[in-house]
Amino acid sequence: MEPQRETLSFDVVFVGAGPANLAAAIRLARLSREQGLGLSLAVLEKAESPGGHSLSGALVDAGALSELFPGFREAGLPVEAEPVRDLFYYLTPGGALRVPVSPPGLGSRGCVVLSLSRLVAWLSERAEEEGVDLFYGFPAASLLMDEGRGSVLGVRTGDRGLDRQGKPKPNYEPGVDVLARVTVLGEGSRGSLADELFRRQGLAVPAQAYELGIKEVVELPEGHRLLEEDPFAAHFFGFPLTGTGRGGGFLYRMGEKRVSLGLVLGLDYPDPWTDPHDLLRAFKSHPLMARLLSGGKVLAQGAKTIAVGGLDARPPLAGNGFLITGEAASLVNPARLKGVHTAIKSGILAAEALCPALKGGDVGKRSLSRYEDLLRGSWVFPELARSRHFTAAVKKGGLAGALHLAAQQATGGRGLRQPWPITEDRACLRPAGMEPPAGPGVSCDNILLLDRETGVYRSGTRHEEDSPCHIAVRDPGLCAGPCRERFRNPCLRFCPGGVYSLRKGPEFGILLSPGNCLHCKTCEIKDPFTNIAWSCPEGGGGPDYRAM
Repeated sequence: MEPQRETLSFDVVFVGAGPANLAAAIRLARLSREQGLGLSLAVLEKAESPGGHSLSGALVDAGALSELFPGFREAGLPVEAEPVRDLFYYLTPGGALRVPVSPPGLGSRGCVVLSLSRLVAWLSERAEEEGVDLFYGFPAASLLMDEGRGSVLGVRTGDRGLDRQGKPKPNYEPGVDVLARVTVLGEGSRGSLADELFRRQGLAVPAQAYELGIKEVVELPEGHRLLEEDPFAAHFFGFPLTGTGRGGGFLYRMGEKRVSLGLVLGLDYPDPWTDPHDLLRAFKSHPLMARLLSGGKVLAQGAKTIAVGGLDARPPLAGNGFLITGEAASLVNPARLKGVHTAIKSGILAAEALCPALKGGDVGKRSLSRYEDLLRGSWVFPELARSRHFTAAVKKGGLAGALHLAAQQATGGRGLRQPWPITEDRACLRPAGMEPPAGPGVSCDNILLLDRETGVYRSGTRHEEDSPCHIAVRDPGLCAGPCRERFRNPCLRFCPGGVYSLRKGPEFGILLSPGNCLHCKTCEIKDPFTNIAWSCPEGGGGPDYRAM
């Protein structure tokens, strides 16, 4: 029997409290006040607190921030550092070559280093000051739609207080139906509601390309030489990804004796034995990195996927009663390794499209499509157009990929073909050999070099133990049969949280530890048989990146 649900109504509900949606809510609240519209605005976020699910250590182009808050430094935004120099290295297994010139767009000019979790917390405070209602710990579990008209009517939040069998516990609370004239989806990489929307409306969506970033905040000892130098932003390529996959590492100076570092790996890697966590430890153990991080200890670790398909992979951005913003709209610039500035700008422009639509009482597709027109007329589309085939060219690799990259530079992004289709990351896996190749062999001290379990602990991840499992293996027979035979169950390695493990004993099986889940959704992206389904857990569950 369907429980009786409370209903809340707003003019606009923003799903996801990231930079894009918070910028949109702030800008729309200002426009509403200036024009006397009295719009009611709400933001729903699955994290328990502001910034809890925003993975830190970002080198952010400050342009869009300055548009939203011209004096953001004076207004109290906690800027970690403003790099005055860029470092770029090619790593070999035992050495490092300093590259004198950074690739176009990769430099830090005009950028600031921010803790993304602190940025989100600060934007949340500004949104509340503007009269926006923020609901943390309320995951949007499903869309409310008028199927006949193909319109989004709002969202339903997840039920609370269910046991592992999905039955109500004494503290059971049914989810709330949140109705809205417009629903803005800003869920980040591989949003669950965006996927549901495209599926239910039968919308054609181009294939997306993803990268997995494992990031850390490391505290350095007093007197460390990096703390005596000017703030910097360093990028690395080569080892340990040579011959493994595309990607690279980074190291940013932060405040409070801290640095942010990480390794980013393209999820189109072909070898099923690849273990991103092992690669991060190998990167940190490189002689150059070992010197740079000498005496440091990891304060926090986390992981997220990044949608890097660019403009050619963008989904429909507007429709009847909905808009899509930020990374969910494929607005990351893969060549610059940056997406926060485009996310914030997309939020600003979403608000500027929403205001006249709401004022005129028309929230249909034709009216809301002004959002994409505004994006095209801003600096966002021209910037992204210059790197629209970047990921496709890098995926191709070798001389052919280099030629395609050169052609993009020469033609302002058009390249040699238009558009350039992307192969899904899961389809890039090759059959595995019987035995794993020799790994990097890096031991863990759980101070600077963390094992997977300690990494999960340092992420602050927690989930309600006695609650339904939010990760489902649709057909266990696939795990025991084709996936084991062809790919040696890559979920045992690609998951940075160690959610998947083998059952001990004679009977083969995959065991789930959903309490370890970092909400990165690598499993849905890389599983070669699309046999894993991820859904939002009970509100407040997941990582807590506020320490980052």
